[in-house]
Amino acid sequence: MQEMQSLKVAVLEGGVSAEREVSLRSGEKIAEALRSAGCSVVEYDTKELSFIEKILNNRPDVIYIALHGRHGEDGTVQGLCELLDIPYVGSGVLASSLAIDKVMSKRFYVQAGIPTPRYLVAENTKQFDIDAFVARTAAELGEKTVVKPANEGSSIGMSIVHALDELPHALEFAFEHDSTVLVEQFIEGVEVTVGVLGNDRPRALPTIEVATQNEFYDYAAKYEAGMSQHIIPARVGAAANKLCSDLAEQTHSVLGCRSISRSDFIVDADGGVWLLETNTLPGMTDVSLVPDAAKHAGIDFSELCVMLVSFALEK
Repeated sequence: MQEMQSLKVAVLEGGVSAEREVSLRSGEKIAEALRSAGCSVVEYDTKELSFIEKILNNRPDVIYIALHGRHGEDGTVQGLCELLDIPYVGSGVLASSLAIDKVMSKRFYVQAGIPTPRYLVAENTKQFDIDAFVARTAAELGEKTVVKPANEGSSIGMSIVHALDELPHALEFAFEHDSTVLVEQFIEGVEVTVGVLGNDRPRALPTIEVATQNEFYDYAAKYEAGMSQHIIPARVGAAANKLCSDLAEQTHSVLGCRSISRSDFIVDADGGVWLLETNTLPGMTDVSLVPDAAKHAGIDFSELCVMLVSFALEK
């Protein structure tokens, strides 16, 4: 592998998704870290398609995709990197598109025997019968549910439904962000997240318990300083911590992830662990979870970014 001092790295940031501002913050931090490690770094905002021509003219050794959400984390930019034949940080086209789609990834979790809350899928079509769907939700999932757009991150468009009469509004809100919506059984418990690093031999970082005064770990809790607390390791007991770590590594492999992923869980009162979703390009800001877990494991931010570039260059 080339020495870091001779590497030309293109950092892709910004973009057009609802998570644009977070991506800009992630990209800025990553670029700063890689420059401190000696890399030659150029940042590109993918909001302007001219970034493609610029990359072709300045052909980097590796692309660091610091994009979150659609048109960045969903396999589209990964496909571009494949066409350009340039190594890139993060998962490939298939794993990226599977993980961001909460419905498709659920099907993979179930097939692999990974415990995940029961769910239904709502499609915003002319044939959608909301009254029938509400009745089915009550029968199969119960009154309290979690409603999420299928292809958004950072809890955008998400609601917790406490009573059935709240479900139509929650669906309408989620449909503003996606035509496919996941309605999931609500499980009371502790929110735990686990970062995973590696390609063929992934390893879990320490578990993090996410504590927030908000009802759930929403956009503000994720990205505003002081809105959440990261407790490392999670206070769920040794057995549940190990199970979260094992399932995060298994999920990384089941979806075909590379370089980095972060899986989110709920640990219930009985110590049961339930996988919620997997993120293939987790945030890398000052308040992000994976850098915090890495730091606890003795990996500083610059070292983490260099490690991810190294994974991208592995054959």
